[in-house]
Amino acid sequence: MGLKVELKPGERLILGECLVTNGDQRTRLLIEGQAPILREKEIMTPDLADTPAKRIYLAVQIIYTSRDPRPHHETYFTLTRELAEAVPSAWPFIEEIGNHIITGAMYKALKSAKALIAYEKELLDHASRSTDLRRGREADRKPA
Repeated sequence: MGLKVELKPGERLILGECLVTNGDQRTRLLIEGQAPILREKEIMTPDLADTPAKRIYLAVQIIYTSRDPRPHHETYFTLTRELAEAVPSAWPFIEEIGNHIITGAMYKALKSAKALIAYEKELLDHASRSTDLRRGREADRKPA
């Protein structure tokens, strides 16, 4: 049994190395065989990859959709090494992504990369809240 995909009007998906754009009506596809498939909501574009975790997701996506992923491995390794050095607590996510890549479970690697993006956002939100709290304390100390 194949994968059933229902596309909204104008929705896009990546099928192998091809970008497929739906027309102006809902469409239901049955896809049989082995090919990387990404729905529009799962696609990361270079202009959206504006954080280290998003760039890792993009690298994994490129590896997943490429006929020959080997030329992209060095980029992936460089990005993960830099993130691990800067944020050691991200290592479990990086390790999970790498394990999925090694075993050929590329879609699971993308899901793990999504979890890394969520973790990164949590860290950035926490840092932002802490900065706001510090600013608030400084404002409280200043005489009126």
